[in-house]
Amino acid sequence: MRRLLLPLTALTLTAAATLTATTTAHATTPRISTAFTLPGEKVYPEGIATDPRTGTVYVGSYADGTVYRARPGARTAEVFLPAGTDGRDTANGLRVDARGRLWVTDSTTGVAVYDSRTGSRLAHFEVEGGGASFVNDLALTPDGTAYLTDSVRGVVYRVTPAQLATGSGALRTAFDLRGHLKPQPAGTATLNGIAADRTGRYLLTVDMTAGDLHRLDLRTGAITRVTLTGGDLLHADGLDLSPDGTLRAAHNTTNTLTRWQLSPDGTRARLTRTLTDPALQIPTTLTHTPGRTLVVRSQFDKDGPLTPSTGTPTTFTIATVQGL
Repeated sequence: MRRLLLPLTALTLTAAATLTATTTAHATTPRISTAFTLPGEKVYPEGIATDPRTGTVYVGSYADGTVYRARPGARTAEVFLPAGTDGRDTANGLRVDARGRLWVTDSTTGVAVYDSRTGSRLAHFEVEGGGASFVNDLALTPDGTAYLTDSVRGVVYRVTPAQLATGSGALRTAFDLRGHLKPQPAGTATLNGIAADRTGRYLLTVDMTAGDLHRLDLRTGAITRVTLTGGDLLHADGLDLSPDGTLRAAHNTTNTLTRWQLSPDGTRARLTRTLTDPALQIPTTLTHTPGRTLVVRSQFDKDGPLTPSTGTPTTFTIATVQGL
């Protein structure tokens, strides 16, 4: 399990000793508190998703694939999908679609879709072919299509509603970014978080190793690099794109959250806020609803998949950040 993530992060904790809370000028400092806890001693959560219909939050464990559920107002999450359900080893990216179906990526195999009421598996799609792969995060477009990043292969897969209706199949490549990514040593993990424009025009996916953001045009298939002003997306993990064009990112090993304002066409992004605080405990993904942002505190550096370890984990929690 550990060696799957080590090339994904390919990072060190050298900045940890000097982290301080900072924001851009004339901005109110965001406040960090605990939204709810996750039961278990070795959870190491990574993915998070909110069901917009009910407000229920789902969190996935990178350590064993458990998916937790926190209903509105709950201070402790409950196990929704136990470890190993349907052979699931990890739970990386999570999303809830418009029909209430829960999508869960397993970095070792692909993606499964579950009924969020009963927990029954409705469909599953797997990576085909030999060679290394790491299915990481996913985004859903308004037409119900899912797009998934592969951090090792440098591609984005697609699952259409028609494919979903069949119940199973192979993950097919929709965008191949290998010719667009900055050169890296063989085996380096690149693509990570991915987000979809609410109108269905484009996707945004981050190259965490290079700090770049890529725009994938869903109408033409064009792949372009977003012009970033004021900063970069180095170490960026999860992304969240609001309808107003606000992009939020979790930068894992630097314990940082950033907020960006996109141009109307999604070709440019301007950094508007930065929060760096060790209380984020290696943030991996985030989900935003009006008034608050929920952030996964992975604690990957506490006897988890990051090495060397900096100690033993405390209680695993999801943070709430006001003002980001």
